[in-house]
Amino acid sequence: MHCSATEGPEGDVTLYFGLSGTGKTTLSADPKRMMLGDDEHCWSPKGIFNIEGGCYAKCIGLSKEKEPDIYNAIKFGAILENIEFLSEKTREVDYHNVSITENTRCSYPLEHIENAKFPSSGGHATNIIFLTCDAFGVLPPLSKLTPEQAMYHFISGYTAKVAGTEMGIKDPVPTFSACFGEAFLPLHPTVYAEMLSKKIKKHNCKVWLLNTGWSGGKYGEGKRMEIKVTRKLVDAIHSGELDNVEYNDLPIFDFKVPTKVNGVDSNILMPSNTW
Repeated sequence: MHCSATEGPEGDVTLYFGLSGTGKTTLSADPKRMMLGDDEHCWSPKGIFNIEGGCYAKCIGLSKEKEPDIYNAIKFGAILENIEFLSEKTREVDYHNVSITENTRCSYPLEHIENAKFPSSGGHATNIIFLTCDAFGVLPPLSKLTPEQAMYHFISGYTAKVAGTEMGIKDPVPTFSACFGEAFLPLHPTVYAEMLSKKIKKHNCKVWLLNTGWSGGKYGEGKRMEIKVTRKLVDAIHSGELDNVEYNDLPIFDFKVPTKVNGVDSNILMPSNTW
């Protein structure tokens, strides 16, 4: 599965499916949860396990304030790509320099993440989050999906390619990547959709669509969803507070959108309120 994974204090596991630049690495570096991995996992009859020994993070605009776990993971033993230094003497990295490319990266072992879990395995998933970077600003920040909607969005894999993820991409380009990882699939997408559907039903997983893209308008008019807001939405999923709130229906998409999330401005939860 092309996803990251975390485990909560009670052993609950969350999977984050998404393409490059949608938030898999960022959201799996969660100080409130243990990280299993940031990119590739398997789901066996016993549960979830990671098949990679490290992380591959985007570095553009990185700061200790926004992403402390990733920032602190960049130390001796990490490998930086496409970056420039503020000073050759101090070798302090300029994370805002994109003179080479916007695709500045860092590889580091799981051991560099303070709350990484070893061995990198856990139980069956409790929550599944599909990460989409909506460049049109029409999708809500968070929607709760029915099992049928989950299969539709898993197969379609709607998102946007953002600058720094592929050569020649300077502005967000809408795309569909089956199972949020079409390039990695040796079999037809429906095979994996059927497998995931059985897992969701067997383990009674909750499925969510999380928009880490634009709000208040399309790219160039609206603004990208703030990381702190996205983290509040993820916290609400894990705390269980969304089990006790009312939901509005979003026309056309027929999504269930929460009316209230602690720490988040309720106006941004429904896209029509932000345009």
